[in-house]
Amino acid sequence: MSLSIVILAAGQGKRMRSELPKVLHHLAGKSLLEHVITTVLEFNTSQNPIVVYGHQGSMVREKLSALDVNWVEQTEQLGTGHAVLQTLSRIDEKDRVLILYGDVPLIATETLERLINNTPKNAIGIITAELPNPERLGRIIRDASQNIQSIVEEKDATEAERAIKEINSGIYVIPASYLKKWLPTLTNQNAQQEYYLTDIIKLAVSAHIPIHSEKPTHIDEVFGINDRLQLAHAERFYQRMIAEKLMREGVTLYDPNRLDVRGELIVGHDVIIDANVIIEGRVIIGNYCVIGPNTFLRNVILSDNIEIKANCYIEDAEIAEYCVIGPFARIRPGTIIAANAHIGNFIEIKNSRVGADTKIHHLGYIGDSDIGHHVNIGAGTITCNYDGVHKHKTIIGNHAFIGSNSELVAPLTIGEGAVIGAGSTIRHDAPAHKLTVSSPHQRTIDDWQKKAKKQKEK
Repeated sequence: MSLSIVILAAGQGKRMRSELPKVLHHLAGKSLLEHVITTVLEFNTSQNPIVVYGHQGSMVREKLSALDVNWVEQTEQLGTGHAVLQTLSRIDEKDRVLILYGDVPLIATETLERLINNTPKNAIGIITAELPNPERLGRIIRDASQNIQSIVEEKDATEAERAIKEINSGIYVIPASYLKKWLPTLTNQNAQQEYYLTDIIKLAVSAHIPIHSEKPTHIDEVFGINDRLQLAHAERFYQRMIAEKLMREGVTLYDPNRLDVRGELIVGHDVIIDANVIIEGRVIIGNYCVIGPNTFLRNVILSDNIEIKANCYIEDAEIAEYCVIGPFARIRPGTIIAANAHIGNFIEIKNSRVGADTKIHHLGYIGDSDIGHHVNIGAGTITCNYDGVHKHKTIIGNHAFIGSNSELVAPLTIGEGAVIGAGSTIRHDAPAHKLTVSSPHQRTIDDWQKKAKKQKEK
């Protein structure tokens, strides 16, 4: 008996008050639906997950076209029972079916494994949870022996049933043969005039089918996202789980509530991360690194013993060991910085290589450049790499010294050991081991007078 996986993602999500389908709203850098798909792809199943789509379905399919799923359209959104019914032609009768939801993004693999493994093969498994405020959720009805008898949606519940705190998460594992037998028989005689998947519980009880329940490790795993408040709540829960995992692995977080990981973070040992750090894409941080406050890292590889000072923005870059970056540095895509380089405050570097032990400390722009080792670039230096049509390269040799407030107009080569005088605009290659300047001689104009401001009339 193999496992088929069905993810229901056809709803409109009116309470999000958005033109974007609910399942495409982002949590921790990924859409809600992508979170669910990523979780179930960890299961070793014989077929790809089946995603039932409907509202703005073409957008949903387009945004997630890179994922290995089978798409099934629900042309009319007539309820969860009707949605699962659309998938039955894709499912072998001998399979068990795991049913999930595209707007319940944080269900844990471990919780699903317990549900699947602990539910007998001929039984129905369901995840339930005890909530202090179960508003708008279906209630679990049990008999005196605590056996599940039915699930009642809140709109159809009596006052006594609404007082029940145990809720239905909507996540099931069910033999496909039961679904094929019962789903075509469902009716929509209820407050919402929908075909409820929950009605199969009564049918199972009548047929003396055992019903097994499991609780999630964390209640937040089964929270559905229906509005922006719930989305924000789920984001904080997710980020807290990431922070706790990092701390258990030996990372020091100065404030665990002010770290946002919106991708994959791989961290070495004895790493310190200050407050308000944002991680996107795939970020690797080596051993003994210190990440200062208010730092943004996207698709970055940091080697060991690197200090990123406060307020830095680094993306699509590689930085070697013992570098110091910032504060207020921006490292843009395509940048590779070699060991022990220092990139200081208000420096922007794009698509460039910076050699070992090179210093670029203050107020500069380096673009499309290849800079050697032991180079010193003075404050206010910029590479003029764009002529309005094409980008051009600047090459600076080892041990060169670039004086402050210099303009290096590419294409250009500065030779090894060359010195560029402060305030120079260099338009032609500068030879190695020579001083090159472009500034005119200083002179004083004796008969010049400063213009006086006109007094404003009162």
